[in-house]
Amino acid sequence: MMKISKLSLSVFATVISLNIAKTVNAESTSTLTVEVNGIRHQKGEICLRIYSSEQGFPFSDTSEVKSGCTPIQGSSLTKQFSGLKPGKYAVAVIDDQNGTHKLETDFFGIPKEGFGISNNPTVSIVTGAPKFRDASFLVKKNKTITIQMKYSLDS
Repeated sequence: MMKISKLSLSVFATVISLNIAKTVNAESTSTLTVEVNGIRHQKGEICLRIYSSEQGFPFSDTSEVKSGCTPIQGSSLTKQFSGLKPGKYAVAVIDDQNGTHKLETDFFGIPKEGFGISNNPTVSIVTGAPKFRDASFLVKKNKTITIQMKYSLDS
C-alpha cells in the first residue's frame, strides 16, 4: 500500500513539473488595440495592416503579419489584433471606399483614399511614403495606439 502512495506522489510531481515547464517555455503574446480617428465617410471599410519589418511597408498586402477590415460605422473605430509576439511593429490604414483593400493613388502616387500610419508621421510630396523606422513602435505587452486618418498630403 505504501509503494502505491509513493508511486502516485512521484507521478503527480512529475506531471506538475512538466506543466510548469510548458508554461515557462511558452512564448508570451500580446494584443494590439488600434484606435482610428477622423474617418470622413460612412460607407466602405477601414482596412488595417500590421507589419513587423520594412519589407512591403506600407503598401504591400502580402507582407503584413496581421490584417483586417471593418465596416465604417462612425468617425472612429477600434480594432484588436491578438497573438503578436513581442517586437517592433508598424500599422498602415486605408479608408477603402471601393472594396479593393488597396490604397488607390493617382498618376503621381498621391492617395485618392484616406490613409493613416502609426505614429502619425508627416506624409508629403517631399517626405514621400513613411519609412518603417518612423512608423514603428515596440510591443512588449498589450498596447493601444491611435492613428489619425488623413485625406490629403501634409503641406
